[in-house]
Amino acid sequence: MAEGKIIDGKAYAAALRARVTQGVAELVTRGGPKPGLATVLMGEDAASQVYVRSKGREAAAAGMVSLHRGLSADTTQQRLLATIAELNADHSVHGILVQLPLPRHIDTHRVLVAVAPGKDVDGFHPMNVGRLGEILPGEPLDFSVPCTPLGISMLLDGTLGSLAGAHAVVVGRSTLVGRPVAQLLLRADCTVTITHSRTRDLPAVCRTADILVVAIGKPEFVRGDWIKPGATVIDVGINRQALPDDKSKLVGDVAFAEAIEVAGHITPVPGGVGPMTVACLLHNTLQAAKRTHG
Repeated sequence: MAEGKIIDGKAYAAALRARVTQGVAELVTRGGPKPGLATVLMGEDAASQVYVRSKGREAAAAGMVSLHRGLSADTTQQRLLATIAELNADHSVHGILVQLPLPRHIDTHRVLVAVAPGKDVDGFHPMNVGRLGEILPGEPLDFSVPCTPLGISMLLDGTLGSLAGAHAVVVGRSTLVGRPVAQLLLRADCTVTITHSRTRDLPAVCRTADILVVAIGKPEFVRGDWIKPGATVIDVGINRQALPDDKSKLVGDVAFAEAIEVAGHITPVPGGVGPMTVACLLHNTLQAAKRTHG
């Protein structure tokens, strides 16, 4: 396996967490607030509980204050909104993360809109989504950007340097990954094509990409012969694939063994984009705290 081709997301995330930890210490030394991250989780889903706990540990390790609000799965929408309002009003909280998905009786859009835009460290509030759509090349990101797209842009910057003039193809048009990562690539002066389930001759379109970002949620969907030789491939997918003897393994949306033979650089699954998502959550929380301090 060509190890030099692999983009080590764990290493990039560790470096980002170190910068965040240093930034927290510097902010506090200058008389600023210790950044506070609050997580809200409804229900007892085991995977969500593990994920939220890991976010809390990472925040504490970076020198932040970590708060958690656990609510039962049958909590009313009114009570959930009241919890968010309490956190909005708490000056020690700079970032609020509502763990998704929410139970069916909850209006997810109304909940996300209820989080104060300045504390929306997930970058899902319509105000922050709209600002990302308006941003021009060279303008600063003085608001929260969705964590996974932000992590992807950092991986690409760190791997390739300038992205100006590159043709980027994004496979998937979701509001969580596909669309915001396309906006970030436009900000980096890429020429961007967004593809989806209705795209004609998708393999041919993918073969035109200097940068291929795949976030479609289908295991090993993109094959090696879809990739332009030397292209940089960012695999956002996380899919559990069954193995014999009731075992399983995690695979991405790209057929990794085939793709690595063709690509110039590629993210593995696991260990690629995933670690950057939590690290960027900490980054967004630090930036939110800095903005409250002016």
